[in-house]
Amino acid sequence: MKKTRSFLNLKNTKQYKMESSVIKRLFNVIVEQGEDGYLISDVVELPGCHTQAKTYDELIKRTKEAISLYLDTKKPLDIKTKFLSLQQIEV
Repeated sequence: MKKTRSFLNLKNTKQYKMESSVIKRLFNVIVEQGEDGYLISDVVELPGCHTQAKTYDELIKRTKEAISLYLDTKKPLDIKTKFLSLQQIEV
């Protein structure tokens, strides 16, 4: 099964207001292309938060929606890990 992977940072569309300032969160997203041509996104910091679409623009839109829904339904996040990089290794 051959997949193409890329990596992007995606700012959460959900805004949190705290004392007249707006806090935006930054999430790391892995984008893969499946054998069927669909693009698949996986949000690194949010286990189980992923979606798919036919186009990159639609994938970004759906991923932002998935993040917002995830944050609305889950407990507050206390992310203790820090994403460092994505590497491709040829063997």
